[in-house]
Amino acid sequence: MIINMPFASLRAFEAVYRQSNFSAAAAELGVSQSAISQHVKVLEEWLGQDLLLRGARKSEPTLEGERLGRAISEGLGRLSDVCIDLRDRKRADRTIIISCLPGFAFTWLFPRLLHFDLAHPELSISITTDTGQLPFSGTDANVGIRYGLGDNPGFHVERLMPERLFPVCAPALRDAAPGLATLSDLAHHTVLQDENLDFGASSPTWEYWAREAGVRLPEPVRTRRLGQSNLVIQAAIEGLGVALGREPLVVDALVAGKLVRPFPEIVSSPLSYWLVCRAGMLESAKVQVFMSWIKSEAANQPQIPGFAKSND
Repeated sequence: MIINMPFASLRAFEAVYRQSNFSAAAAELGVSQSAISQHVKVLEEWLGQDLLLRGARKSEPTLEGERLGRAISEGLGRLSDVCIDLRDRKRADRTIIISCLPGFAFTWLFPRLLHFDLAHPELSISITTDTGQLPFSGTDANVGIRYGLGDNPGFHVERLMPERLFPVCAPALRDAAPGLATLSDLAHHTVLQDENLDFGASSPTWEYWAREAGVRLPEPVRTRRLGQSNLVIQAAIEGLGVALGREPLVVDALVAGKLVRPFPEIVSSPLSYWLVCRAGMLESAKVQVFMSWIKSEAANQPQIPGFAKSND
């Protein structure tokens, strides 16, 4: 049976019990010291027991006060734990967890997240990254953005974006001697290679691009191998070499003028970017919102600028 208890007085007493001081308890609860004293007096009269031995600087609980103080503290602690759990569950209901490659997150998704935040302030996107070598499991994320051939049996899979391949470099590298007027000029430059591409014959390598474009690839001065696509792109922006640009990862840098296309050849990659999730997740309202938003962003991303000849 739950009796009608003076909850405000119980809360005030618990603060004094824990702080051992009326002034500190008043500061914690944001009320006056006299209000705390009055609450404790009301509680003592209601119980018919003295709960505190009042001192000038410190108040000590009586045996009855110690028993009650511990019970209130334990009860409030349990209430706090339950409230935190319920609040965190509510936050989880508003959070969409996305799994994708670091390079895709850094170069394409991050610059567009503000669009989502502004359009959907009630939702929050959290991102977890992985190497993308294993199929999406759906255990750590609501939606996966996968790069490859779209093979993820047992899951809902739909293509988000195709990929096209073409050389890119910094404008200064293209224009400085010895320049990049023709493909043969690659022989005087460093070529940047993404080492994190393990798709066999379908891997979007320089050799694949040259074969599909029907051109002969000259031997470069050196090949600089990097372990992530965002490192390759940043190295190209810094003028450290010529990279094989992969749409959509380089489209923003091209539009911003940080990169240029020195040659006109563009080839289609056999690989694409895919949205992957458990079939049941499609019924989730927050997942529907995210899927609709990201497909719209992909459909409306800028077009690849045309190739630009060297100024030399």
